[in-house]
Amino acid sequence: MSKKYTFYPGCASQGTGKHLDTSLRAVLPKLGVELQDIDDWNCCGASIGHVQQGHLATAALTARNLSRARANGTNDFVTACPACYLNSHYFNEQVRNHDAFRSEINAILGAASRSYDGDLHVRHICEVLVNDVGLDRVRENVVKPLKGLKVAGYIGCQTLRPFAGTERGGRYDTYEEPKFLDNFIEVSGATPIRDFKYKTSCCGGAVSAVSPDKTLHLMEGILKDATDKGADCICTPCALCQTNVEIYQDMVNKQFETSYAMPVVFYSQLWALSFGMDPKKDAAMHQSLLPVHKILSAAK
Repeated sequence: MSKKYTFYPGCASQGTGKHLDTSLRAVLPKLGVELQDIDDWNCCGASIGHVQQGHLATAALTARNLSRARANGTNDFVTACPACYLNSHYFNEQVRNHDAFRSEINAILGAASRSYDGDLHVRHICEVLVNDVGLDRVRENVVKPLKGLKVAGYIGCQTLRPFAGTERGGRYDTYEEPKFLDNFIEVSGATPIRDFKYKTSCCGGAVSAVSPDKTLHLMEGILKDATDKGADCICTPCALCQTNVEIYQDMVNKQFETSYAMPVVFYSQLWALSFGMDPKKDAAMHQSLLPVHKILSAAK
């Protein structure tokens, strides 16, 4: 029996994070999760909204999504993007808890005959997978365990911060000692590198345009530790981290005179492969920019 969740795809799902979206939509039905996309959703404003128009405009963008989510008839507003999650959760709580701010937002939404009072529960899909689905349900679907594949679980700096340890955020892990991603990797049959020390470090994605040298330094640390510990690939739940760490490896190599060629994939891609699903249609492995032959070989 499936449970329905209102789902906010987010902008990355339409471009650089398409393989996260594709693989999630492939595996979730097998786990009893039915996604109902928000109709006519818009950017949450997590990045450009703050830069161009400020706090209130960003809040209005998010509130419009939240108000439209009500039409799906569920209490949960779920997203797979850490930036979308943080932004949506933050403004949901602001609307819920501050009367003046709620009135200001509803004055804007009123122009489109909409309103919102903060009554939805904003959740990250990883929290849903931990708390609602459970790893036993995932394990039941594994038919091709990825034996011998060593994976560095890289959560990034946003997925668990700051709401993952709060009741309203949905408790499922801690920022200081995260375990969920290693467990996601392990259930696929792969071997997580549990002492990977950059699990929640920033990849520099948010500052790459203004401080490229700092970004390259951050990424080099991630890649070096994963390589030194024998990783065949890096696994992440974050579309921005995936794009940043994979696509700029040539620049890291040039800057630091290294030769990294480390594929960066999503946990849902590993699950799709371990479920025996199609590597291209379901796991979207063809969208990786770096060689993934070790990953594909593990799934045979």
